[in-house]
Amino acid sequence: MDKDLIRQIVMEYKMAKSELMESSQTNATRLDRIEQKIDKLADAMISLARAEEKILALQDDHDNTRERLNKLSVKLDDIQKAVDDNARTVSVINKVVYAAMVAAVGAYVAHMWM
Repeated sequence: MDKDLIRQIVMEYKMAKSELMESSQTNATRLDRIEQKIDKLADAMISLARAEEKILALQDDHDNTRERLNKLSVKLDDIQKAVDDNARTVSVINKVVYAAMVAAVGAYVAHMWM
């Protein structure tokens, strides 16, 4: 009877040992998968941080461009005012020149006929 008991104990020990090894392999596999997922999450977070930095840089560039555009708009308005003033001045000069030419032609014609 002792032999049967010893065999049973040895068999139970072997089964327990194999179950423990399978369980540790299963746990190791699970831990490996969890570790891979954590690595992927870390990579995703790094990518998000880089994207956020790029977005911030683009926002700064956008703000700078808007400021420059506003300054150029003000300058363009000033130039438009100057062009309008110059157009009035040129118009007056043209009228004076035409009046002088008409007077000169009139004086010439009056001198020739008189």
